[in-house]
Amino acid sequence: MIIANNVCKNYGNLEVLKNVDLNIKKGEIVAIVGPSGAGKTTLLQILGTLEKPTKNKDTKVNINNQDVLNFSDKELSKFRNQYIGFIFQFHQLLPEFTALENVCIPAFIGNKSKKEAEKEAKHLLEFLGLSHRMNHKPNELSGGEQQRVAVARALINNPSVIFADEPSGNLDSESAKNLHELFFKLRDKFGQTFVIVTHNRALADMADRKLEMKDGIIINS
Repeated sequence: MIIANNVCKNYGNLEVLKNVDLNIKKGEIVAIVGPSGAGKTTLLQILGTLEKPTKNKDTKVNINNQDVLNFSDKELSKFRNQYIGFIFQFHQLLPEFTALENVCIPAFIGNKSKKEAEKEAKHLLEFLGLSHRMNHKPNELSGGEQQRVAVARALINNPSVIFADEPSGNLDSESAKNLHELFFKLRDKFGQTFVIVTHNRALADMADRKLEMKDGIIINS
């Protein structure tokens, strides 16, 4: 599902990532752990096509058998919309829209009709236990509910892979536990691959595999 070779990232003289290699299988839930500044989020952003690596001749990032480093910006945007979902620590919901409308946005970007998008969004919100909250705006939802709306938004286009950056970092312990368990239910139901950056050891220990980073390299996989 994801193959990355010789991934480097420099900001001036600062080396954030140093020749990182990894291989993630379809349907795997992989946690990336390590201290702050280890390069976890930078790696996630490169794998998620939000950031470009400092390209060396041997650098490669393949997702779903496609070489994403050779895409134009337009091709990359289309690929990201079709194949990738994102969940962030802060839900990034648009405050002026309802839960249902927020979930539909990626589907609209992907040129789905309003009827088709709303049907799928309602299905996901029902699956996530939010059928009674569809018409509520973010400020009317709890933190856990807001994050579940963000999960539904990430899933709306049935992506192949979900990238999550500290998804439970802003939640209380009970909501975090529920979110962690939800990832595994989603994997079992929809078959997505999950790559999760987290400081939460409980979540990391639940994953199929844990990659530990330090000083820009993976030291334990």
